[in-house]
Amino acid sequence: MLHIAIAGNIGSGKTTLTELLSKHFKLVALYEDVDTNPYLENFYNDMKRWSFNLQIYFLNSRFSQVVNIQKQQLNVIQDRTIYEDAHIFALNLYEMGLMDEIDFKTYRDLFDLMTSFLRPPDLLIYLQADVSTLVKQIQIRGREYETSIRIDYLQSLNEKYENWINNYNLGKKLIINVDNKDLLHNPEDLGVVINLINAELFGLF
Repeated sequence: MLHIAIAGNIGSGKTTLTELLSKHFKLVALYEDVDTNPYLENFYNDMKRWSFNLQIYFLNSRFSQVVNIQKQQLNVIQDRTIYEDAHIFALNLYEMGLMDEIDFKTYRDLFDLMTSFLRPPDLLIYLQADVSTLVKQIQIRGREYETSIRIDYLQSLNEKYENWINNYNLGKKLIINVDNKDLLHNPEDLGVVINLINAELFGLF
């Protein structure tokens, strides 16, 4: 069983890298539930009303993913982790006053219970990007509901990502800055990432 997870802010390129690495390493790709998520569009229109619902939905979805990984002993690459939900997104909503304290406590209690049953990824890859890069990528993919995402919201998420990844100690991790990389169209950029993964997992270059 090999479990690689891709972490990163909205628009950092997680889904693209997940797809590319799944093909290269012949891993099952597990993607974030975006297109069929019943709360996402409502959330971006009214964050305070839908923040708790959205976070519970994501928490359940990612917990189910990892349980399935462990039960079936799958070799997988996962687009976003359960840890980001709690340490980045739910915390950010709470600190911005968009999630009530009682809801945040309930959420964290559920998160702590769920993760006590889970095995962390063998390798966590964090895609680091400036807000300007995130905005550019969000505009390129053109999801209508993402047009209302505020710059200060992305910046706040970025700050929490940096704090979280610097303190992440559950297993091996790679931090890859993607500001000047085109992993989809430049084979050399992708090759650098693949070499770093091989070195981290297998000691190979």
